[in-house]
Amino acid sequence: MNKPSPALWTLIAMQALSMCAPPMVILIGGLIGTQLAPNPQLATLPLSVLVVATALSTFPTAMIMQRLGRKVGFLIGNLVSIVACGLAILAIYSHSFALLLVATAGLGFNMAFVNQFRFAAMERVAPEDQGQAVSWLLLGGIFAALVGPELGALGESLLGAPYAGAFLLLAGVLLGVTLLILLAFKDLPYQAPVKQSVGRPWGALLQQPVLWLALLAGAVSYSVMTLVMTAAPLSMHDMDQHSLQATKTVIQAHILAMFLPSLATSWLIKRFGPERLLMLGLLIYALMIIAGLSGRGISHYSTSLILLGVGWNFLFVSGTTLLPRAYQDSERFRVQAVNEFLVFGAQALATLGAGWLLFQFSWEVLLYATLPALVVLSATQIWHRHHVKTMQVTPR
Repeated sequence: MNKPSPALWTLIAMQALSMCAPPMVILIGGLIGTQLAPNPQLATLPLSVLVVATALSTFPTAMIMQRLGRKVGFLIGNLVSIVACGLAILAIYSHSFALLLVATAGLGFNMAFVNQFRFAAMERVAPEDQGQAVSWLLLGGIFAALVGPELGALGESLLGAPYAGAFLLLAGVLLGVTLLILLAFKDLPYQAPVKQSVGRPWGALLQQPVLWLALLAGAVSYSVMTLVMTAAPLSMHDMDQHSLQATKTVIQAHILAMFLPSLATSWLIKRFGPERLLMLGLLIYALMIIAGLSGRGISHYSTSLILLGVGWNFLFVSGTTLLPRAYQDSERFRVQAVNEFLVFGAQALATLGAGWLLFQFSWEVLLYATLPALVVLSATQIWHRHHVKTMQVTPR
């Protein structure tokens, strides 16, 4: 696969538009939270609720799409997110922190469907092209990286109330996703015999080191990235008094760094394999910690957040590429649902802990807190490599 097919281009466009929501909430969620929350330590709760809602929606999402198809599922999630934008505007005008949390929960519900875009892309290509398909899909995040924070900045005073206009602009973007789903996206043919198969029990599935490696790569990539990224705007803007413009630029650079490497990730996976790319991602995360601990100027934040984005890309794409090695086709919805729950459950814990770690301790302590996750993933990588070598030398 050298170029995306029309079906993959549709998914890329859907990804680009849908993914504008998280970077917008990353930039302004904490800032709105400081205005509406009863306690400053709850300022990051809107983003936390978005992530928690994503995690809790993973199993319902998988079941909805298994029964109704991906197209209906994507449409349901998208329409909920548009309604959520309206609730967010109402929350800001009524100064209701609780209603704001309901709105971000609606956006999180949709993100559980959006996160299935990559599986829909992988289902449309040959197994050897799945890593490339995921990389192409993530390129849609470049658009989101640029546009998402801009929606937050442009909407700061658009409707009179702070940041209410940002959600109006986001609703307009999400309306474009609705049109793409209705007019351009098509489900793959239904395959009843495969879906009637039960597949292996979980005991057998969990004996595979490759499954643990894939699951942990996704969970660690997202939890570490979210912990640092959620705290960064508050640390920069509120604590270190850097301007909103500088903070927005750093967040945009970070999100670009999350998706721009996808131009090369597919080649790297084919050339070196997902296991080696995963190791490189771990190394980049370690460098991110070092950069963040070096100082609290704009250049320090920028370097750390850019490395964070690149490391996330390598780890996340590697884990996603490894996951199909652990399941048969009849098991895919079960394993994908568990993967999504673990990934976004870990991310939810990270968002919930970000504000507490930052306000209770410091930016530096928050960076140190990421180390245990990197150690666990490194140990799992070693276990997987040992298992592969053992299988290679075991007589058949």
